[in-house]
Amino acid sequence: MLKGKWALVTGATAGLGLAVAESLAGAGANIVLHDLAEPEGARDRLRSRFGIEAESVAADLSQRSAIETLMADLLGRLGAVDILVNNAGVAHLPQPLEGLTEDSFDRILAVNVKAIYLAARHVVPRFKAKKSGVILNIASTAGVSPRPNLTWYNASKGWVITATRSMAVELAPFGLRVNALNPVAGETPLLKTFLGEDTPERRAKFLATIPLGRFSTPQDMGNAATFLCSDAASMITGVALEVDGGRCI
Repeated sequence: MLKGKWALVTGATAGLGLAVAESLAGAGANIVLHDLAEPEGARDRLRSRFGIEAESVAADLSQRSAIETLMADLLGRLGAVDILVNNAGVAHLPQPLEGLTEDSFDRILAVNVKAIYLAARHVVPRFKAKKSGVILNIASTAGVSPRPNLTWYNASKGWVITATRSMAVELAPFGLRVNALNPVAGETPLLKTFLGEDTPERRAKFLATIPLGRFSTPQDMGNAATFLCSDAASMITGVALEVDGGRCI
């Protein structure tokens, strides 16, 4: 389904990002894994498990110079990527909106918002030149149905949804598609952050808001991401797909 295409997945060491990379690889895509530290083990496992080509890169996406260096090196070696999955993200512990430190606010904006802008500046011109390409942004149900005490995280994901729709409209004439996923909280390293404390009581309280009665899994997101990145979704752009067990209904 994606044989021969190169996909760059940010924040791909574990959790949702790694599951997306594995699902894309299972569909035949070659993968570039990104994270703060170079995920060499994951790269080698993808190669051996799926028989695809895989690379790994490291960069702090909150730093403009790091993204520029990463993209210049990567695109110089590969020539181009076909799929960009903007998965890297950070959150904050639940707290009153006036309590979040400025440093934490700045990092949320840098990783969740600005990194998408910076990556697009490098990738979009190349996508336009070949008149093909797919961008998938990982947003959140937090951008659709915000929870109290996560205001600045909610706001960053609302930005991702709006940016996705605007990018889709602007880039459609060039043959490019841009979509987003809105995951509900799931079994990833960020779950404890969203809950404030991972206890049976807090899990039960959150699960009561999900009609299907379970947390999402990284595999749920990988399946949805692969569909949106594939030609099976060739008529779909500007969608922020909720993979949330019905929470946002």
